[in-house]
Amino acid sequence: MVPETATAASPVTEVLAKAVTALGGQQRDGQVQMASEVAEAMEEGRHLLVQAGTGTGKSLGYLVPAMLHDKRVVVATATLALQHQLVERDLPRLVEAVKDVPGIDTSYAVLKGRSNYACLHRIRAGVPDDQGTLVDVPLGAMAEKVLELRSWAEEEAEGGGSGERDNAPRHTDREWRQVSVNHRECLGATKCPFGQECFAELAKEKAQRSHLVVTNHSLLAIDAIEDVPMIPDYDTVVIDEAHELVARVTQAATDELGAGDVERAARRASRWADDAGGDPAGDLEDAGAQLAEAFAALPAGRIDTVPPQLSDALVAVRDAARATLSAFPRESGGEGEGDAGRTQAKGMVQEVFVNAERMAAGSDRDVLWLGEARDRFPARLHVAPLQVWGPMRDKLLTDKTVVFASATLMLGGEFGAVATSLGLKPTERVGHQIATTDADDALPWKGIDVGSPFDYGQQSILYVARHLPQPGRDGLGPAQLDEICDLVDALDGRTLGLFSSRRAAEAAAEVVRQRLPHLTTLAQGDAQLPELAKQFVEDPHTCLFGTLSLWQGLDVPGDTCQLVIIDRIPFPRPDDPLMSARAKAADDRGGNGFMEVSATHAALLMAQGAGRLIRTTTDRGIVAVLDPRLETARYGRFLKASLPPMWSTTDPALVRQALKRLGQPKSE
Repeated sequence: MVPETATAASPVTEVLAKAVTALGGQQRDGQVQMASEVAEAMEEGRHLLVQAGTGTGKSLGYLVPAMLHDKRVVVATATLALQHQLVERDLPRLVEAVKDVPGIDTSYAVLKGRSNYACLHRIRAGVPDDQGTLVDVPLGAMAEKVLELRSWAEEEAEGGGSGERDNAPRHTDREWRQVSVNHRECLGATKCPFGQECFAELAKEKAQRSHLVVTNHSLLAIDAIEDVPMIPDYDTVVIDEAHELVARVTQAATDELGAGDVERAARRASRWADDAGGDPAGDLEDAGAQLAEAFAALPAGRIDTVPPQLSDALVAVRDAARATLSAFPRESGGEGEGDAGRTQAKGMVQEVFVNAERMAAGSDRDVLWLGEARDRFPARLHVAPLQVWGPMRDKLLTDKTVVFASATLMLGGEFGAVATSLGLKPTERVGHQIATTDADDALPWKGIDVGSPFDYGQQSILYVARHLPQPGRDGLGPAQLDEICDLVDALDGRTLGLFSSRRAAEAAAEVVRQRLPHLTTLAQGDAQLPELAKQFVEDPHTCLFGTLSLWQGLDVPGDTCQLVIIDRIPFPRPDDPLMSARAKAADDRGGNGFMEVSATHAALLMAQGAGRLIRTTTDRGIVAVLDPRLETARYGRFLKASLPPMWSTTDPALVRQALKRLGQPKSE
């Protein structure tokens, strides 16, 4: 059955049907509706928000219209896992399915930031040490791994591989830095003797020849918002996992500076920066020491008014970095090994200059804070944009057509909160599912919920433990720990615990291990997440407790996970510098900072966490929220309206009976 909003005979529905049949899938009404809406948005140049629940098949819902569109389309994802799924599974299968359909450009490419590719110059010419000297082989324990990465990169170059980090042998971030460069360290394709073989340049060239370009939110932000050209010109961008976009754009636009960064840049530059009138690199090193003194005089946290000592230190760093940059000799165009050392040293100084200049400017569009020093890690200064909707609106939404897709876009039952955060003005809801705006000063957009193939009211229960005390600042109390053990015991495992802190997850795991020793209880940090997930899937009598990466990144369909426990409403910490600044800004302009920032943040995470439970049409289970405020507080209605439409109860006895029934072996 085709929904009334879709046209059965349209090219997009015909190609979608062919692709679904070829892939052995089943046509879903929501997927057909989504594909038709996406095609219409691309044709009309109108922004679209699509909430497509888990199981809708939203990848095909936008890939098919993207392939049929007459201009280049970019698809941006938040996670490497989804990017990998698109490139390794969905796109190859789709291309094979539609290969006989005339007029479809099925070419596609993957594009990532430069540091995600191995650098042949760094591998073949050596790695500069802190004095800028090029050494042939790294020293110490990581030498063997770095040599393995170099051998792999050479094999990739010889065999026509991509040189992408995702395909490399297992390694750490530190080891990868020995075989890669960032954009400031890169010599440039025209100056590098290996420019024609460069993995990053070859990826860009392939993207230039492709109709569909798959990238990530961060690279999209750098290209569109920071005006650094990274992606070939395109007409439309589909942003999957769009609920993550604001956080990823914020992350891409966040800079940090430590005294050690300044001192290292100065040491690298000392060999190259030559000024007859003085010692600019030495002045830069002195400015780094001045910055360290300013940090020592400040408490960690948000800085609303920059104190004179810190302001003076930032100005000193900025001015010394500018002078050091001016003292670098002009590039001779030679291809000697020294060019790489000079380029990388200059890149380090340039980064220090840019960050110090931004921090010293004290813009009211930025938030500045000092991070807390921990163990061997000294304090660092951070700066982030107060909001991203302005740059999003001015530099992306006004120039391109944007399709936002996610299972979580309607918060409180409306698109307004997410639309506002993305730079689209909210409007009143039209009908039950669609929001649209035609105001003269607003960008045209439409929001639509295509539903889910799951019957949440029949498949799941939302249990709010109203009888429990309100969560305190000291973590889980005895009542919450008793409740967790009772729930887990009733189901005999099969529990995913989502906690607001690592400390709470570990405390719960320890108590469950003591009281229910016959179960296997895993805590995040016991092993790498893929290994923990594998153990969780293989043994039904298992509990897995963890924090944010489990809330959003775990996919365990079937009987493995039949109980999701959420310990408390995941509001941001009151001392979170950026969130508290955004809430204050909302209050200052007459809004409600708590609802606009804190409640919206919590609603998004709760929806993602609850979404871990039902992953197929046969899944059954319970989401248990141990925070009574979901029922008793005024904002609870907003939070509950952001969750899947589960059957709801506050009766602990009823829930325990339901868990015991779920835990019983299925009859043949």
